Amino acid sequence: MKKRHFLKLSSALMAAPIFSPLTGWATGDKLKNWAGNLTYSSEKLDEVKSVSEVQELVKKYSKMKVLGTRHCFNTIADTPDNFITLVGMKDDVVIDAATKTVTVNSGIKYGQISPYLHEKGFALHNLASLPHISIAGACATATHGSGEKSGNLSTAVSGFEMVTAAGDIVKLSRNRDGEKFNAAVVNLGALGVVTKMTLDIQPTFLMKQYVYENLPLSQLKDHFDEIEASGYSVSLFTNWQSQNITEVWIKRRADDNRKAEKEWFGATLATKNLHPIPELSAENCTEQMGVEGPWYERMPHFKMGFTPSSGVELQSEYYVPRKHAVEAILAISKLGSQIGPHLFTSEVRTIAADNLWMSPCYKQDSVTIHFTWKQDWPAVSKLLPVIEKELAPFSAKPHWGKLFTIAPSKLEKLFPKLEAFRKVATEYDPKGKFRNAFLNTNIFGA
Repeated sequence: MKKRHFLKLSSALMAAPIFSPLTGWATGDKLKNWAGNLTYSSEKLDEVKSVSEVQELVKKYSKMKVLGTRHCFNTIADTPDNFITLVGMKDDVVIDAATKTVTVNSGIKYGQISPYLHEKGFALHNLASLPHISIAGACATATHGSGEKSGNLSTAVSGFEMVTAAGDIVKLSRNRDGEKFNAAVVNLGALGVVTKMTLDIQPTFLMKQYVYENLPLSQLKDHFDEIEASGYSVSLFTNWQSQNITEVWIKRRADDNRKAEKEWFGATLATKNLHPIPELSAENCTEQMGVEGPWYERMPHFKMGFTPSSGVELQSEYYVPRKHAVEAILAISKLGSQIGPHLFTSEVRTIAADNLWMSPCYKQDSVTIHFTWKQDWPAVSKLLPVIEKELAPFSAKPHWGKLFTIAPSKLEKLFPKLEAFRKVATEYDPKGKFRNAFLNTNIFGA
């Protein structure tokens, strides 16, 4: 018999302080995204409480988009028409211990569900660098954490429910729907309104985190694989201003008995907690120094109750095949003098291959090179084509929710299932109710 747990998340569980721009909605001001770099094109926002309300609004509106926690830096979720949000839906969570899955309403944030899963003896396989993002939004854009054997967050999805353009409820599962499921998980908001998601879970575990400083860039040439294999998740941070990786964040399971050596590939073990942006306080970062804690308090870089990263920033990120990782990193390092003045920090991570059509990791183990920029779009907009030109020989793919300037004709070549994805999107949304300028330009070629 399946053992099932059921939860309506209590107000006490949700009472932890959360950075208000991630959860608040229009209060007289124009709607903006998390970082404040994007003002949305409409202030028409319906906050739905149930799936039936979603169906009613989908039938009512001829054009609409869904807003989650607004962590995208580009216009992928924008519309001049009508927004709905599911972040206010009833927070029902169903754990099925027999199938090792959890089913949640799609607007819930990772930082909200993770403590409860841990309390019940379960864990997710991966988390992004910040826990403030919604599950549906993260999976729709193939947002990722890090780990040589860990796929991006969408690879945990084993099933989901969505409302199509006609207002019908469709349920897809990995086991039953095969390639149509693989087409729809990373959906870019183009197929319908995802209302429920079922995620794979595993037995809970503890983790510990160490940070090393000033890893010589030259060590990557001969030891990249060893460095990336040094933990469950490994992040390399640099500002490209020297021949060193500024910080290496190594996250290990507590049952990993490897010792944290004081000297490691020429880097030195940090003696205090650090922020990925060295000038900032580590107060809002997850605990380091080898202190053990639950998986959800170590896998992210930032704590749920604090402003993540710098807050006022821009972000871009590119995926390259794992086999070209070192070449791509060294190519970017040559641009250090151009990049440095406009950069807070850059992060390099690994992500395992998957079978999801619109994932940048489709059939490809990948390494991502991420850029957290100062909020100066005129300068960044000139730098992105330079970076993209350097990474072009490695078939670099962009993160769907971040800033890029790669031409649609090149995206067509980079994503081999794009044409097939269009057909699936048209099946569920024949009149383009959920499309917008971003999707029309980059996906549908309109």
